[in-house]
Amino acid sequence: MITKSLHKRESDLANSHRQLEILSNGIFQNGELPTFKTKISETGQFPLKAKTLEVLQINLGYMCNQVCSHCHVDAGPDRKEIMTRETMQYCLEAIEGSGAHTLDFTGGAPEMNPNFRWFVEEASQLGINDFIVRSNLTIIEANKTYYDLPEFFKRHNIHIVSSLPHWTRGKTDKQRGAGVFEKSISALKKLNTIGYGMPDSPLRLDLVYNPSGAFLPADQNAMEKDFKKILLEEFGIHFHHLFAITNLPISRFLDYLIASENYEDYMYQLVESFNPEAVRNVMCTNTLSVSWDGYLFDCDFNQMLELPVRHKIKHISEYNQELLEGRDIVISQHCYGCTAGAGSSCQGTLA
Repeated sequence: MITKSLHKRESDLANSHRQLEILSNGIFQNGELPTFKTKISETGQFPLKAKTLEVLQINLGYMCNQVCSHCHVDAGPDRKEIMTRETMQYCLEAIEGSGAHTLDFTGGAPEMNPNFRWFVEEASQLGINDFIVRSNLTIIEANKTYYDLPEFFKRHNIHIVSSLPHWTRGKTDKQRGAGVFEKSISALKKLNTIGYGMPDSPLRLDLVYNPSGAFLPADQNAMEKDFKKILLEEFGIHFHHLFAITNLPISRFLDYLIASENYEDYMYQLVESFNPEAVRNVMCTNTLSVSWDGYLFDCDFNQMLELPVRHKIKHISEYNQELLEGRDIVISQHCYGCTAGAGSSCQGTLA
């Protein structure tokens, strides 16, 4: 199990340009596989265009209390990048002038940002009432600073989307670190106790599944039934939905693919599973991603590859919805991950 980020290890793959080089060369350069641009051109879907903004996804920082093996953010305790209150203020000004109805907080562990609660409260006053927090669950158990997070979430009716790779200790701890499963179960029970995830409860609690190896997720609905049955029978835990998310070949998962000699096979899987129906609903068309330092990206994955929006407006301080709407979305071969099989987004399958 890794304990340090790629950046801390000074890995070659900590450099986004190196990742893009790998994704552009080899089997894509020599024509063995078509580039993503070629593929969507064949189906008449190039260029991808941004539609009306619905979701502002904000990365509050790369700091995290976990170091997960598949993390596309390369987050961890050794990452110190974190959004300042000044940048949050720019985000609030943009929210007022946008049509976004949802604020989606990511990290790292977004709750570790010292201004996280202030940000939620300020956005609430602006009329935002649809919040998503992508929580790793164990942050609730990390130390007393976070023990009251469930009550804070409830007070603001925050939709919690939580990572839980499997209903077994072995598979979860292998992907996320020793002791993560036990702490996750404890956190889920605390959330259930105050109403989260309970049948007919408006306090939404969803779980996220990422495959632990070089394969695509199985059918989301079938897995949801299995997760619900086993978590209820063995731990008395309830939740609303399971989102099955494909691992994209970037950052730590790319590192794993190369180290395990699965990179080319995995890319073949993604390309051969390409689904043009999934392209119609990719999240980059209605979502704008904001980095911890305020720069704008079409999606969280492009943010990690340092592929900014293709527009003269690059920073949240310059935000203009009318100008950004209809822009061409920046793509590369990692986009196959969102369009393989049933498709994949932060809200699970697409088709």
